[in-house]
Amino acid sequence: MDDVVPLARLFAMATRDLIDELHVRLARHGWPGMRPAFGFTLVAAQQQQPLTSGDIASLLGVSKQAASKLVDTMAGEGYVTRRPAGDDGRAKVVELTARGRKLLAAVEEIYAELEAEWADVIGRKRVETMRADLTDVLLATHDGKLPAIRPTW
Repeated sequence: MDDVVPLARLFAMATRDLIDELHVRLARHGWPGMRPAFGFTLVAAQQQQPLTSGDIASLLGVSKQAASKLVDTMAGEGYVTRRPAGDDGRAKVVELTARGRKLLAAVEEIYAELEAEWADVIGRKRVETMRADLTDVLLATHDGKLPAIRPTW
């Protein structure tokens, strides 16, 4: 039996650890009750304009109804707003609010803390090399663009 753990499994473990600790720290900093789907949606809203509930449904791999309910919840929490999209009164664009941007800033600060903790274990240079290598692989396999962050559920 080979004792080498596949990279995909290691990446999955590391991602789970990082996300779990992110949520613990967010709660500690006054952002309780965060759900993973919020993060995917907030990042998409930050990067993609315009963004609709249909886009969110595609990103998350859920129905348009489920995406609409998610957006309703996030709007109720003050993270996003909806506005009409052009001439079609039925279509709505989802946009970040100031509160949503503040949450994303908190997430980035926590990610920086977590990366610093990794650097304490393996060194800053190796963390930066890992980032560069992963970026190179993703760009090479996705036509020169980083792919959207998508859930694996």
